[in-house]
Amino acid sequence: MLNRIIIKLSGEAIGNESGYDDMIINSIVAQIILLVRTHVQVALVVGGGNLWRGRQAAPEMDRVKADQMGMLATVMNALYLQDAFRRLGQKAKVVTPFPVGNMTELYNKDAALEMLESGTVVINAAGLGHPLFSTDTITALRAAELDADCILFAKNTDGVYDDDPHKNPSAKKYRTLSYRTAIKNNLHVADMSALHIALEAGISSYVFSLNAHNSITLAGSYPETGNLNGTYIGVYAVELWHE
Repeated sequence: MLNRIIIKLSGEAIGNESGYDDMIINSIVAQIILLVRTHVQVALVVGGGNLWRGRQAAPEMDRVKADQMGMLATVMNALYLQDAFRRLGQKAKVVTPFPVGNMTELYNKDAALEMLESGTVVINAAGLGHPLFSTDTITALRAAELDADCILFAKNTDGVYDDDPHKNPSAKKYRTLSYRTAIKNNLHVADMSALHIALEAGISSYVFSLNAHNSITLAGSYPETGNLNGTYIGVYAVELWHE
């Protein structure tokens, strides 16, 4: 059983241009609450792609402004998740790298650790507070800062493949692989900055499908992952394949 984890959720996992999907959100929140009740400390990083992506911007738009809008989109998602936790009786705090009025708390490592140790879910929003960095990067950075045991990447695919499984039906899925292999072969696990941070910090990652039944609860119970069949990425992991 893992002690402290960072879960990366995409914005698209919780909604789309039509609004938030409360059925999915309630499932995600309920699974995280189960982990907290087994004394797993949980921090989240949520994206904002359901509301805004920088690549949606017009070509003439300033990249910095587009990324700033993306940061604010993640804050909206984090506040919505926080309220979902509240409705189910779980304490959660939204932390950001810059002040957002009285709606969030300014990120501080010591304060975040105290929250985690007290059983509060810490929801990281607004990325690093600077443009040109992705939510993958802040996920790895917070994992390193908070001495997490593992980064959990909840995705719409069920692991890491040697090729795009949607285009190549012969693509093979890794059961385990090293960060160096993921970086060398550009396997699109996360952005390169995130992979290098996790590698240097010696923090493992687990990539799994959010759509699988009880996926977050199972991933948070690694290595007792049941039939989740995701991909483990480690500093010295050897390459093994799912059959």
